[in-house]
Amino acid sequence: MKHLFTLLLLFTISISINAQESDYAMVEKTVRYYLDGGTNNDFETLKKAFHKTATMRYIADEYKEVNALEFFGRMKPGPKQNRKTKIDYINITGHAASAKLEIEYPTFTFIDYMNLLKIDGEWKIVSKIFYKKVQDSTKK
Repeated sequence: MKHLFTLLLLFTISISINAQESDYAMVEKTVRYYLDGGTNNDFETLKKAFHKTATMRYIADEYKEVNALEFFGRMKPGPKQNRKTKIDYINITGHAASAKLEIEYPTFTFIDYMNLLKIDGEWKIVSKIFYKKVQDSTKK
């Protein structure tokens, strides 16, 4: 009986871990649509990441709030962007997730914070905030 209990416990843990890995992979795929679409100037790929009502909020000269797809919809096809992308972390709790991304250009880096929800079985970015970190030109 003890062995049966241990076996059932291991099976339950295995199912739980696999479900989490599956959601992790799905969230990673969603943020990759955003990163790869932006790098390749490919709006069709980028828009797969966002819910149609997703917002983007940021500070330029003042606080701004826009529909993310309308903002990125101005993207024009062109050569690949000269940038490096990195997923710093993905955090998932149930049907909610967040991701921190870095998009490094030669003179500045965008730090993006994405909030995602699992909607009808698909992970979608529902909001984005970001910070533009300018490189210190005195350091080399």
